[in-house]
Amino acid sequence: MCGVLHWKPGNAKSVWNVAFDLQTKEFFHVDSLADLPLHQVPLRRLADPSEFYRRLSPLTDASLTETADELFNRFTDYQVALVTLGDMSLNDVAPVFERINSTGTRLTIFDLMRAATWSTSFDLGDSVEKVRQAIAPKKFAGLDEKVFLRALSAAAGGSFNVESIDDLRKKDGDTLARAVQETEESAKRACDFLATEVGVPRYEALPYANQFAVLCEIYRIVGTPSSTQLGDIRRWFWRTTLAGYFGGWNTGQMTSDTTTIRAWGIGVYKSLDIGTVTSNEKIWRVKTFRANSATAKMVALMLSNAGPLDIISGQKIDPDKSLAWSNDKEFHHFFPQAYLKRSRKGTPHLVANIVLLTSTSNIHIRDSSPSVYLQEIIDADGRETLVARLATNLVSEAALEAALKDDYEGFLYERSITLQAEAMRLCGEPTTTAVATEPEEIQDENDDTTE
Repeated sequence: MCGVLHWKPGNAKSVWNVAFDLQTKEFFHVDSLADLPLHQVPLRRLADPSEFYRRLSPLTDASLTETADELFNRFTDYQVALVTLGDMSLNDVAPVFERINSTGTRLTIFDLMRAATWSTSFDLGDSVEKVRQAIAPKKFAGLDEKVFLRALSAAAGGSFNVESIDDLRKKDGDTLARAVQETEESAKRACDFLATEVGVPRYEALPYANQFAVLCEIYRIVGTPSSTQLGDIRRWFWRTTLAGYFGGWNTGQMTSDTTTIRAWGIGVYKSLDIGTVTSNEKIWRVKTFRANSATAKMVALMLSNAGPLDIISGQKIDPDKSLAWSNDKEFHHFFPQAYLKRSRKGTPHLVANIVLLTSTSNIHIRDSSPSVYLQEIIDADGRETLVARLATNLVSEAALEAALKDDYEGFLYERSITLQAEAMRLCGEPTTTAVATEPEEIQDENDDTTE
């Protein structure tokens, strides 16, 4: 309430124009400078003891007088720790705040920047909330605040890194307001791209949160991309996902990426060359399928793009429902968990063992062996129908043959080849691209930066 004590009369709409009711013992906001009833005390009076008590001198109710004394003492005796910091970077300031606030809520970089950039004409919190509200209907408002900070930093002429975010406090109000407006517009375009061009229906399905910050800068630069540029952006998305590029995104890469995007946007660079694909098909049969895994999210998006059909009923799978990650029954172990546990043939939770399936069909299959439930589908609808449905789940006929023999290793091998071929196609890379050694590890965690 220090701001109340230092508030000067003149602005009736000020957030600090607060009063205290001695009867109800409640604080309330005042939107007028007119005199209040005697039992309602404007807190600005507390700054001058003589004026405070002169105003209350007509009070005859002893209980009200006692409450007034308690109010005055609470504020005048309250000690506020004050630390004055000079022109220090966030890296230097943050540890100081953490030590002072060790028993309270941990401050984030967003909290620090909100305080550092605040003025009567600009509030970072309100600005980020404005961007969030603009994209809320597109289901991406739940992204972490730091993602929006990176986008704002780039829009203000900087980069995505912490040092550039720190420089926001040196920007004037007009520059910050302009950056917010541009970020709002580019964020809406980024959402549209993700939903329509690569099939990401909501923020939970995005492999790496920082992909959104980069997309904001891309769309801020190009506005409405040409068909060639759109193809570049699509390949950039799949390439950086497959390569796990944002799993270790460091300051040098952030600066380099900013330069590349801006040069590409004005035609200096002919392609958006960020992220190098060096994986081979083995990655799909060794990575675990988890909700926060970038690899799992990529295969889920690949399946969504393939227009998956339920392998039993043939009905279309709803990608938006599946990629909400709220119901894991939509993701089915092709070789059921219970079957693999019973037969001791291997680990069930591998990316290559996952297809999309309705919960009804999932329950129907339960713990059956693939040779049993797949043969039932063939008997009911024919082999060609099953092969066609499996193709929409990126399961080849060779993988089907292995599954009909309950050959788990053979199935994983054939499925991995199909998944890798589709991934390389989306990345715009030759399907033969691979390395002779073990594939690079994709970062599973979705907190996708080392900064």
